[in-house]
Amino acid sequence: MIRDALLAGGVAMAYAAQLSIPGMPFGYTELLLSLWIMLSLGRVLLGGHLEVTPALYRLAIFWVIIAFAMGVGLIVGMMTSVVYLAAPVHDITAYLLLVCVTCLSAAEPDAELHLRRAAWWVIVIANACFVFQLALGWGVIHQPGVDPWFWDRFTGWSENPNQLALYCALFGPLALYLATTTRNPWARLFGFSSVGLIFLVGKLTKSDTFLLTSILTLLIFVGLRIRTWFTSGDRVTVFRQVTLLLMVGFLPLAMSMAPYVVKEFGNVEDIAKGLSRGGGGEETTETAELRFALWTNALHKGLGSASLGLGPGPHVDRSIVYRQFEDLPFEAHNTYLDTYTQGGLIAVLALLWILGSATLAAWRAKLDALLALMLSILFYGFPHLIIRHPIVWFAVTLCLVAGTPQAVSATYNKKLSSKLG
Repeated sequence: MIRDALLAGGVAMAYAAQLSIPGMPFGYTELLLSLWIMLSLGRVLLGGHLEVTPALYRLAIFWVIIAFAMGVGLIVGMMTSVVYLAAPVHDITAYLLLVCVTCLSAAEPDAELHLRRAAWWVIVIANACFVFQLALGWGVIHQPGVDPWFWDRFTGWSENPNQLALYCALFGPLALYLATTTRNPWARLFGFSSVGLIFLVGKLTKSDTFLLTSILTLLIFVGLRIRTWFTSGDRVTVFRQVTLLLMVGFLPLAMSMAPYVVKEFGNVEDIAKGLSRGGGGEETTETAELRFALWTNALHKGLGSASLGLGPGPHVDRSIVYRQFEDLPFEAHNTYLDTYTQGGLIAVLALLWILGSATLAAWRAKLDALLALMLSILFYGFPHLIIRHPIVWFAVTLCLVAGTPQAVSATYNKKLSSKLG
């Protein structure tokens, strides 16, 4: 229970960059996750065993490939460009922490039970922290050293609003998963009510990506739930018949109202612009142009390294964003392109493979909310760099563990136990 709470605390508060431990070079996330790793390793040293699962097997292969690709990229980067060691060290430390967390979580006996319990703790901690941050943002309480607003965008404890928006985008589907798979009515009510609070905080960040991802995720989740419901093979109830009738009637009703809706908004492009933070105006245009410039430069950097990468850390020319700091590199703000500049084509293929494996695992297990969670990660990876965030890898590990059999074989477990002890 304590270890699950520590893991959840490290995952749920990883966005809180404004909170720091006085006199320490690391934050609360690094402290909590390190304590969890120490306790997990201590359990093994005291006689506890690990289980070789398909989830552990896939995660281990992925991290080995990433380590190889990043190592080759670092060598190429040191030979062909100026490498600022602070950035690679920061990334390498983050990756090592994530390797330990994901692999140890997947190798736990009853891994699904522990991850599910940790997921409940994540939502509980997130809700409590969000309530506190909302009170902070609305001026009800004050906290020294914390600025909850970036102009008119809510940041809470995070360094920037996009960071907080990412966690809200993933907390929502995670809460849906817990709410739709529990038999406790009070827990189900708590899970569904958490979605509302999480969406409120995410909306206050005024993140375009959060809003669009949330809409797509909700539509996909509803569609998957309807598919699961009507293909479950259970006896058709009166309520289901009424729902089906309403669905059938809704289609022609929506088609008949479509011309009036289009006439009201002008066209589909206006509707999309209205959903964006800048309302489709100059702010949105500038953001799109900046993204395109960053992505183009990142693609050229990756191709210039012969698709081998340049090692951990940012590599995009910062002059595209801030001309006063032309000597410092910048990130492309695209998970796949940043991975390409760091580890080359091998790292990108490995990343797509592990994300695809987790998505397929959730699909085959008919875990609709977890599938929506993985789709949120895939969507969010295009306009932002999310590979270093613990919530992403917690979600991937949860999907792999919940969507695949628990143990590969007793033979592998016996071999692993004999080697450990």
